[in-house]
Amino acid sequence: MKQTKIENFNKDLLNWYDLNKKLLPWRMTLEPYKIWISEIMSQQTQVETVIPYYKRFIDKYPTLRDLAVADDAELLKLWEGLGYYSRVRNLKSGAQQVMNEFGGKFPTQINEIRSIKGIGPYSAASISSISFNAPEPAIDGNLFRVTSRLFEISDDISKSSSRKIFDEKLRVIISRDRPGDFNQALMDVGATICHPKSPKCDVCPLRGYCQSFQTGDQEKFPVKSKKIKQKQLYYQSFAIKLGDKYLMVKRPSAGLLADMWTFPLVEVEENAEVILPSELRNQIVKFEEIGEISHIFSHLKWHVRLIVCQLEDVVAKDGLMIHNQAWLSEKDLKTRALAGPQIKLFKLLKNN
Repeated sequence: MKQTKIENFNKDLLNWYDLNKKLLPWRMTLEPYKIWISEIMSQQTQVETVIPYYKRFIDKYPTLRDLAVADDAELLKLWEGLGYYSRVRNLKSGAQQVMNEFGGKFPTQINEIRSIKGIGPYSAASISSISFNAPEPAIDGNLFRVTSRLFEISDDISKSSSRKIFDEKLRVIISRDRPGDFNQALMDVGATICHPKSPKCDVCPLRGYCQSFQTGDQEKFPVKSKKIKQKQLYYQSFAIKLGDKYLMVKRPSAGLLADMWTFPLVEVEENAEVILPSELRNQIVKFEEIGEISHIFSHLKWHVRLIVCQLEDVVAKDGLMIHNQAWLSEKDLKTRALAGPQIKLFKLLKNN
């Protein structure tokens, strides 16, 4: 684009944004700590879901220093249900890094922001542009889509090498006066108008600049290779209760759902007969399968069958020996972080 056209582009985009921007709690501040929290929470998560989590998180940990010394169990519990738990672990590690390496003050230079654990190119650019007014394009899925249609870019957005091409295009047109608003405006255009299918081009503030609108090829962009098919895993989960307490197992401190609590789980083949855990087999007198839940991770899909078990009346709690086990009441569980599949299993149990 020529300079005059770039200026007009920014004027039309930012005027639209001023009138139509989403009113989000993190848009009421320029504080980098709060922008950072919102950006990490919003990864792979819908904005409407993030809002209450963000508010609770900032209430609990209003400053970076508070997050750096947060109790791990409380932190996981606060994040419960938001998924992708490595994000919150990295947030605490990142907060500790800022305290140790930057004297507790959030860094202002993008290369230093990028050095913080858990902050990638998109989040660093977003924080830098919003909090420090740096002309850094924050390229997420929405910006890939909008930009590919604006310039009819046919490079595959699933390839890491394509980011540089989009970055170069956006650096030419990004507003020098309001780079943070520019990034957020393009995100909002992508979220509300420039949909993957059936974009609302008739109300788009950018249609006069959009090459794919002129050719009618909007839905050919962006170009993206097909995702790798998710791996399907099958589990049996055992609800075992004595009095008001359930037998719960804490997952290992590394790997998927680290340090989260679940019913005892056994991985099985699809449609397998019920396979009672060996530690419990001699003490279960009756069991009944009551349903199944599924839970999607980025690369996996779990299918979990829920089996309710009845123990011998005389069994002692201490007699059930499972690694990392605990007998926990519903009150106890309010202070423990439950794995996403486990939350669904409790709902299934309550409905039966």
